[in-house]
Amino acid sequence: MPNRKLIPDVITNQQLVCLPPEASVQDAAVLMAERRVAAVLVTQGQPPKSQSLKGIFTERDLASRVVALGRDPAATRLSEVMTASPDTLGPDARAYEALDLMERHHYRHLPVTANGESDGTVMGIVSIRDLFAVVRAHLEDEIRDREAFIFGSNYSASAPP
Repeated sequence: MPNRKLIPDVITNQQLVCLPPEASVQDAAVLMAERRVAAVLVTQGQPPKSQSLKGIFTERDLASRVVALGRDPAATRLSEVMTASPDTLGPDARAYEALDLMERHHYRHLPVTANGESDGTVMGIVSIRDLFAVVRAHLEDEIRDREAFIFGSNYSASAPP
């Protein structure tokens, strides 16, 4: 895991789920349901090259800033309830940096921008689930390497007696 960069090692061929700040919360909820994602990037500009990140809107935002407050999803704009200028990382950041940042601040989605700044051009989004897969693969590699060291490189649990 220490050497895995966010792009291309963690995020590959990702289709971004973006909406402009003036879109409604209902638009976001419908898009999130259709695409089976838990977060929408709020961007300004034309895709894909010049989408400037303005914020992020997540399922948590939907629950705590809209539903819990009794706001009308059709009349509420994303700009009113999104997390503006969210933390971001650049594409060369390491997976462990993303995991550390997400753990310290208790969020599950982290935008990746070209310059690593919150107003940069959007390149992707990394989720805690993406990072879990990286950690799992790393642990499996570690176990395989240790078994090879301890038992020899030809060790196999299914070897004939």
